[in-house]
Amino acid sequence: MWQCPKCGRKFKNTSQDHYCGEPVNTVDAYIAAQPEQVQPLLDQVRGTLRAALPEAEERISWSMPTYWRRHNIIHFAAFKRHIGLYPGAKAIENFSDRLTEYKTSKGAVQLLYSKPLPLPLLAEIAKWCYETEKHR
Repeated sequence: MWQCPKCGRKFKNTSQDHYCGEPVNTVDAYIAAQPEQVQPLLDQVRGTLRAALPEAEERISWSMPTYWRRHNIIHFAAFKRHIGLYPGAKAIENFSDRLTEYKTSKGAVQLLYSKPLPLPLLAEIAKWCYETEKHR
């Protein structure tokens, strides 16, 4: 077991990535809690998702910004070297041919801070998730 020296939480993995502070309740608070140089990138992702999903409710779910309408549509989160986008496994499968330059896993895409954000693609993925209800 590894114990975080900042917050005291215990984890199985050494140096487990986690959030030490009080849980945030809004997307504004989430973005404000991130490093200053990352905040503009998160604002861009947020703005893109809000424009793509105007009927969706913005909330915090699973400790990250989430867009919801009858179900979770898509999430995003800040990490040390990337923004994680979580549209679900079916979306990753559906857009796999357009995600080849990004690291993907079963239901996630890593958007490196060192590369431009593919905002039109993020909007398309978000709309697809909403229209097909495939995030679950």
